[in-house]
Amino acid sequence: MNLHLPSLLDSGLERDRQRLRDFIQSHTRLFVLTGAGCSTDSGIPDYRDSQGGWKRPQPVTYQAFMGEQQTRQRYWARSLVGWRRFGRARPNTSHHALAKLEAAGTLPCLVTQNVDRLHQAAGSNNVIDLHGRLDRVRCMSCETRLPREAFQAELTRLNPDWARLEANDAPDGDADLDELDFSSFQVPPCPYCDGLLKPDVVFFGENVPRERVETAMQAVQSADAMLVVGSSLMVYSGYRFVLAAARQGKPIAALNMGQTRADALLSLKIEQPCASVLASM
Repeated sequence: MNLHLPSLLDSGLERDRQRLRDFIQSHTRLFVLTGAGCSTDSGIPDYRDSQGGWKRPQPVTYQAFMGEQQTRQRYWARSLVGWRRFGRARPNTSHHALAKLEAAGTLPCLVTQNVDRLHQAAGSNNVIDLHGRLDRVRCMSCETRLPREAFQAELTRLNPDWARLEANDAPDGDADLDELDFSSFQVPPCPYCDGLLKPDVVFFGENVPRERVETAMQAVQSADAMLVVGSSLMVYSGYRFVLAAARQGKPIAALNMGQTRADALLSLKIEQPCASVLASM
């Protein structure tokens, strides 16, 4: 029996690929929502297990980051170490396949919960970065945006000993540096107004800018179907679009390893690695 296991797995994968091809070919205007599972093959870890639970402690909240100096020191120390690998991540098969669908006219709008900009690097143009972008730093006082690479250089200059550390990566460019004393870590202020600098991303406990949500909702309205790629939809900021599509009677497909919050609303569910299935698109 075990001698036939690889062929059974291959045939199952091919069936799933065909099911997704059929879904895509049946709908000329897809609204696509992507999550962390879309970028794991680029070396960026995801947040949740197959049951939708956290794999590691929850990410820092907006309230803690804004209100506590020690939280900012811990965040930027971990980010200093983790950014080296995160910043080198490149698009994988999933990103390229979705860019190909856009070029073919099937995908007029892609909304991503990721902050890695890998969809744009793969050639997608009509992308809404729902949770912002990690390649920029934002001043919370004067609203200046700075390139993350420039801020990384300043963090390294001020904290050379930290810059030499190596650690396992966590999502969003952090690194696992628990049990260390962060009290000596220096976080530079905004070079223009001395304000507090924060990644230009939406933290947990922070609201997604209204205009992004409204633009995405308009795209849901004009689509004839929805495809979720690599998201458990446990966070409401993405789940709301599935609810909207369901209310409008639009078919919804999901390509995700494990449970999603919207399983009961799906017309098609494929539990395979994103890149393995999208490679045939």
